[in-house]
Amino acid sequence: MPTDPARIARGAAAGAVAATVWALQQPADQRVFGVAYDDTELLGKLVTRGPAWRPVGFAMHVANGAAFGAGYAAVRDRLPLPAAARGPFVAMVENVASWPGVAAADRLHPARDELPKLWRTPGAFPQATWRHLLFGVVLGEVERRLNR
Repeated sequence: MPTDPARIARGAAAGAVAATVWALQQPADQRVFGVAYDDTELLGKLVTRGPAWRPVGFAMHVANGAAFGAGYAAVRDRLPLPAAARGPFVAMVENVASWPGVAAADRLHPARDELPKLWRTPGAFPQATWRHLLFGVVLGEVERRLNR
């Protein structure tokens, strides 16, 4: 099946929007779940320290969302699911597949002493699941509207 570059670009835009929504709502879900886990901090402090981690981490998070959205746009029609379930499904698969990586991050991340330990924190996986579900819903709906 040929790939339409414009469709992929619109998928990337949808992923960037979904990642932005995720990042902006994090302070609220930190209060709800009681875990000070911030994905932009995890990413930003991977490459820099000081106040620069915030914009760097935000940019990395949005870029990751765009890459995910581009991939999603390329494969979504092959998923044997109702349109509304496709975005949440792929986001949940990614959540479950990537979660074991937090055990490594707890031990190996360059800023591990500044970050909350996630692997054994009871609310961290539900918080990550909420974030991925939100991302998937927004991604699926925005991508569907952009790629009618």
